[in-house]
Amino acid sequence: MKTRKELKKLYNTLEFQKEYQYDGKDLGALCTQAGTTFHLWSPLAEEVELRLYRDGKHSECFQKIAMQKEKRGVWSYQTERYLHGVYYDYQIPWDGEIVELGDPYARGCGVNGIRSMVVDLNRTNPLQWEHDQRPKKREENIIYELHIKEFSWDESGGFSKENRGKYKAFTEEHTTLFGDGEHSTGLDYLKELGVTHVQLMPVYDYGSVDESNDEEFNWGYDPENYNVPEGSYATDAEDGAVRIREFKEMVQSLHKNGFRVIMDVVYNHMYSLESNLNKAVPWYYFRTKDDGTISNGSACGNDVASERPMCANYIVDSVLYWAEEYHIDGFRFDLMGLLDVDLMNRIRRALDERYGEGEILLFGEPWAADQTAMEGDALPALKENIGRLDRGVGMFCDDTRDAIKGHVFEAKIPGFVNGAEGMEQEIFESVRAWCKGGGSEKEKAKAKAPSQVITYVSAHDNWTLWDKLGKTIADEGERLQVNKMAAAIYMTCQGNLFFLSGEEFARTKDGLENTYNAPIELNRLDWQRAYAYSDLRRYYQGLIALRKQLPGLCDKSAQAWKRIYGEWTKPGVVGFFVDNCKGEGCTARKSVTRWKRLCIIYNSTETIVEKDLPDGTWEVLLDGESSFCWKEEICAEKAVAAPHSVAVFGERV
Repeated sequence: MKTRKELKKLYNTLEFQKEYQYDGKDLGALCTQAGTTFHLWSPLAEEVELRLYRDGKHSECFQKIAMQKEKRGVWSYQTERYLHGVYYDYQIPWDGEIVELGDPYARGCGVNGIRSMVVDLNRTNPLQWEHDQRPKKREENIIYELHIKEFSWDESGGFSKENRGKYKAFTEEHTTLFGDGEHSTGLDYLKELGVTHVQLMPVYDYGSVDESNDEEFNWGYDPENYNVPEGSYATDAEDGAVRIREFKEMVQSLHKNGFRVIMDVVYNHMYSLESNLNKAVPWYYFRTKDDGTISNGSACGNDVASERPMCANYIVDSVLYWAEEYHIDGFRFDLMGLLDVDLMNRIRRALDERYGEGEILLFGEPWAADQTAMEGDALPALKENIGRLDRGVGMFCDDTRDAIKGHVFEAKIPGFVNGAEGMEQEIFESVRAWCKGGGSEKEKAKAKAPSQVITYVSAHDNWTLWDKLGKTIADEGERLQVNKMAAAIYMTCQGNLFFLSGEEFARTKDGLENTYNAPIELNRLDWQRAYAYSDLRRYYQGLIALRKQLPGLCDKSAQAWKRIYGEWTKPGVVGFFVDNCKGEGCTARKSVTRWKRLCIIYNSTETIVEKDLPDGTWEVLLDGESSFCWKEEICAEKAVAAPHSVAVFGERV
C-alpha cells in the first residue's frame, strides 16, 4: 500500500478521476422483490469478498461470495434472491492483511453499526407513509433544537416508560406533566409555544454510545453510518429494520402535528480513522497535508475531503437520500466551514431541482475548529465566503449571539443586555441580518438576503442562555428580565429564528459549558421547569405569535434590509422603524397586516426611554412585562421603553 503522501498525489491526478469517478446511484445494497444487488466503490482493491449473516452481531457467516470488478472501481454482485433482513460485510486484502468493513453506503445495519443490513425500504414504511406531507412552507421560520433522548427521558414529561428517550416518544400525543392531564408536554407543548421546525441533533448512526445500553448518553457528533438512523433511540437496536420504521413514524407524527423536521448532519469528520469509507478507499475521504499528516480542522482527529469528486457525490447523495426516503425538511451542517462552497451550492441546487426552490432549508455553522488542508481552488464555506454561497444556504450569526448576551467562551464578558457598553452598532447590524452586502470583494462577508442568516442566542454548544446570564447577573429576578430582553431582541431581528429547547423556561445545565457526554440527568429536558418558569415561557409564546404577524421582519428577499429605516442610537439604546408590508421587498404596499409600520426600541439602561411617534394611530405590541400587548389594542401617544426591556409599537392600517 502506498503512503498517505503518495495516495494524496495519486487521488488528485486527472487520470485517477477520469478512470474511477462513478456517478451511478446504485452503490450499497438495493433490495426489491426482483432481487438484491451489492455495489462497492473500492478502486484500489484487487479482490473483494461479500459475507452474509443471519443477524447483526452473533451468528457466523453462512455464505461467502467473490465480487466482480466492474468499470470505474466498482465491485458488484447481484442475485435474484430476496435478501431483506440479511446482514453483511466485506473483506478486502490490503498488503497481505485482511480488512473487514461494513458497507459505507449501507441503508441499514445491526447493533452498533458493525454489520450492514440488506433492507427492502418499502417494508419499513409506516401505514399511510405514502400520504405523508410536510407542512406548508412559510417565511416565519421558528426553529427549535431538540435531542431525541433529552426530549422525553425525564419522567415529568408524562411519556410512556417504554418510549422515553426513543423515536416513539414523538408519536405520543397529548402528553402532560406527570400525566396530570392539565399541563402540556411533548407535541402539544411545542404547538402552544408556536415553533414551526423541530431540529433534531444527530440521528444518523453514531459511534460514541453502545446502542444496547440505555444508560449511555452523547450528543452524537460522531458519524459511523451516515445513511442509517441511530439505534439507541429505537425500541430494538438489534433488528435493523426497527430503527428505520420508528424514525419514519417520528417524522410522520411531527408532520401530522404541523412541524417540519430538520436534521443535524456531520459530514465534516468521521468518528474514527477506522471508518468504513477509509477501509474501502484508504485515505481518499480524509484530508491530509502535503507531508502526509492528517488534517484536523475539526479537532476530532480528521477532516472529510469534501472537495474530492467521489466524496462530494457521497455527501450530496446522502442528503438527497434523507430528504427522499425519510421526508426530512431541512439540514443543519455541523462545522460547515470545513466543507467547500461548491459542494454546499451543489447541494442547494440538487434540493431545489427535486423539491422546488427553497423548499428544503439548508444552513450550517460558518466556522471550523482549526485550519484544514483543503485542496486545489476549493473555498471553505466560512462566514467570510457567505457572498459566494447561494442565497438559500444559511449560516448561524455568531455576531448577533455575542452582541446580545456576551462572549461565547468568556463567561464574564457581557453583551448588550447584561452590561456591556458600546454595543449599539453591533446590535443594530444584527437587526438587518448582515443584509446590506453587494457583490464587491469588500462585501463578500455580507449576506445576500435574510434567508442566509440564522439568528439566535443559544444552541446545544456552550452555556445555555440562562447559565451564561448567570455568570454576570446574580439576582434571579433581574436575570429573568434580561432573559426576556435577549429573547425579544433576536426575535425582532431579520433572518430565520433558532433557539435551544428549554431556553424559554430558563434551561440550565448547572453552569457547565460542554455537556456532550455528561449524564442524561444533566442534559434532559426538565418539564417541571416549563411550569415553574411559566411567566418566561409565556413571554416566549407571545414573542413567537407576534413575530408571525410581522412580515417586515420575516421577509427573506434580497431587498428586505430596506425595510429597516430611521435608526437612532444613544448609549445603551437602539431604536428603528420597520416597513411591515407583506410581499417581497418594500413595494407591495397594497397588502399589509394590522400594522403598516413598526417602531422598535431596545433599552438596556436603568432609565425609561421615550421617542416621539410619527402621525398615525399607534398601538403597544410588546413591552418588558407582556408579549401579548398586541391583543389588547393599547393606544400609544409616545414610544416608551422601560429599563432593561424591548418595546414594539405598530401603526394601525
